[in-house]
Amino acid sequence: MGYRNKTYVAFASEDIRHYRMMEAWKANEHIDFDFFDAHDLFVSRDTSKPETIKKNLRERLKSAKQVVFLGSKDGKKKGGDSVSFLAHEIEVIIEFNLPVVVVNLDQDRTVEKKYIPDPLLSADYYMVSVSYQPKIIMHALDNYAVTFASSDKKGPHQYPAKVYSDLGL
Repeated sequence: MGYRNKTYVAFASEDIRHYRMMEAWKANEHIDFDFFDAHDLFVSRDTSKPETIKKNLRERLKSAKQVVFLGSKDGKKKGGDSVSFLAHEIEVIIEFNLPVVVVNLDQDRTVEKKYIPDPLLSADYYMVSVSYQPKIIMHALDNYAVTFASSDKKGPHQYPAKVYSDLGL
């Protein structure tokens, strides 16, 4: 189901290899992982002005139905520094009230506040943290993201161990 909605993947530039791996999972016919990548919309060139890049990021996020945030120390730092493009993305994610799946790049299955940008934490934003594995990411996109709007939960959450074992992880 997650593949039917445009998914925006937010990450620090230092974590681009993990984003590229997600694209490889998507392209591999032997891995059940798919999503409609919002990065394919409103493309900016590296030479674009910062205002143009921010405008295009906003348009991409406006088209997105859900967000995967690649959680890392660099992601936390840049997502909360109020000057980087990632910080701008986090501001717009909160403004648009988009469901956020935090993917712990260290494979941890628990909430890792050391990887979540402060603006999301201080907003007590409802999000779910998962490990960096295709099956659990798809599970979150298919389940958490669709119930996000109707939920009254606050802050970061995690799936119980049973969800992972039911997925064979």
